[in-house]
Amino acid sequence: MTNSEKSLWEDVLLDAQKVIESNPLSHVGYRLKHTALHGAQRYDEAIETFKVMLTKLDNAHDMQIRKLREQYASPTEADGVIQKVINVQLDTAPLRLLDATTGILCDRETQISAFKTTTEYKQLLLSIMKHADLPREIIANVVAKYFGCVMLSHRWEGKEPLLHDIKDKAIFQLEAAGGLGKLQLFCKKAHQAGFQWAWVDSCCIDQNNNVELQKSLNSMFAWYYHAALTIVYLSDVPPSSKSGALTKSAWNTRGWTVPEFLAPRVILFYQRDWTLYLDNDSHNHKESIEIMHELEDATGVDARALVAFQPGMRDAREKLKWASTRVTTVAEDIAYSLFGIFGIQLPILYGENKENALGRLLQEIVARSGDITALDWVGQPSTFNSCLPANISSYAAPPCALPSLSEDQIQTAISSLRHTVAVELALNFYDRLDNMSAARFANCRLHLPCIVHRVTEVRRRQDLAQETHFTYGVKADGLRDLLITTEETLVQFTWARPTRQTFLLVRPWDRRLLELPDFGEQPAFDDDTVDLSDPGSPLNHSRRSAKRERIDLECCSQALRLIVRLGQPFGAFLLAQQRGGEYKRIASDRDIIAQLKDTASVHNMMDIRTLEIL
Repeated sequence: MTNSEKSLWEDVLLDAQKVIESNPLSHVGYRLKHTALHGAQRYDEAIETFKVMLTKLDNAHDMQIRKLREQYASPTEADGVIQKVINVQLDTAPLRLLDATTGILCDRETQISAFKTTTEYKQLLLSIMKHADLPREIIANVVAKYFGCVMLSHRWEGKEPLLHDIKDKAIFQLEAAGGLGKLQLFCKKAHQAGFQWAWVDSCCIDQNNNVELQKSLNSMFAWYYHAALTIVYLSDVPPSSKSGALTKSAWNTRGWTVPEFLAPRVILFYQRDWTLYLDNDSHNHKESIEIMHELEDATGVDARALVAFQPGMRDAREKLKWASTRVTTVAEDIAYSLFGIFGIQLPILYGENKENALGRLLQEIVARSGDITALDWVGQPSTFNSCLPANISSYAAPPCALPSLSEDQIQTAISSLRHTVAVELALNFYDRLDNMSAARFANCRLHLPCIVHRVTEVRRRQDLAQETHFTYGVKADGLRDLLITTEETLVQFTWARPTRQTFLLVRPWDRRLLELPDFGEQPAFDDDTVDLSDPGSPLNHSRRSAKRERIDLECCSQALRLIVRLGQPFGAFLLAQQRGGEYKRIASDRDIIAQLKDTASVHNMMDIRTLEIL
């Protein structure tokens, strides 16, 4: 404020004081005094003066003057409005933050108290007091600007400072050694970027408080998503590095960094000396085509997903592949780090072991979405459930790419089936599959809808023997003969020498094979117009008959189309029955690809049921 402006407001203040002295009971002088104090940026005095003005309005004898009070808000009312907006803002923010200016760790109460001492808060309070209907968006913008925090994504190295190392201390006054030096420089970068608050996973979470740890890990994705900025520190990328250095960084090997680069909307990559990667000084490296393409090459995540990722169950198998080569210091974290990516919250149970942690995650994915692509893997089975892998690395290989038919080939096959498959049998088959429920888990047991083929023969192939694996020739009802390689020793049997244990080759049922439309995109009526003619008229009867014939023909075509698709090679599970009647999946060292002997033999696919798998 210039001296002339300050002098001007002092003159207004003197005038206001004269008005008050001439009529102490009037609100007018206090309104003028408030304006002068506000203009002079003496906000505390302006607030107190405004409170006096409100009292004068409340005590006015003139009803018209008293009615003016309705357009204003008291400081308490205004503060309540601001507090509600703050609560919403902090609901998606970490529980503790570092003050980037002082280097002191602050809880939420301290953060709020600090805000209420700022000019921004006092200006906002006065604005609401004068305009009780001030748009919420204006308030939210002020609050978001102050409480916006910067998150750090980094690789833990050596001794990182923990909560007890910095609690009640100013980090800038501590010796800048090891992780503390990184912490200090990070806070300086956050402050230089114009932000008050900063967060680091190592020292802003109380690792010894299970309740806080649970909430923090389940909220991590949301914190990074709502952060004003995420800084990625690449400690192994030297200064002035060329394109390609990011790809080689060990940061790309860590499990927790997956949500840390997917969730943020604004991100900046820094090299070892805290200079910007590739000297890219844009405000957001997610807008850099060069850096995003490099990150795409390093992570296997499509550049579009890197820029605008949305959490959820969609493309579950692909998301699991993203994390399949990652490592974490604590075994269970490889699963916990993915909770946010799938938009789920589950208990954090350190000590449960990684198989159980991964099993609970995969169980939740299948249970919520019905998506069985998470069951598509090669490797060791989990002790949690035999249909799930023991390690996330089992998702590293992409799903087996099976041949598909062109539309012309499908139509040719349908024409052929019309002469060999009974219509009623085809429709019955379609309806049974259409009515199958989705896969679900209950108490670690998978209830899996399947098309079942009973195994009739298992014989070990001595000519294909390996040191650690066995190869078996397998025959099953309705299927072509196939070879299965596994570490497990299977009971050998034939029709002539049967076994009491039942083995099955099953096709897990996937409703996508029905090729059903998205009902949300369907028109209200099949036809462009609605027939409102007399339903009893001969013309209308003829129309109804024609429509029924058309629907019957479409249903028959749908059923035959499904049979054609089921006749193609498919990924099968080999199941062995257990004593209690449940089944276990026999893991193979490669995908088990099976195929029907004869597509027209629908009866070979009529064993449709839901199996309980341990």
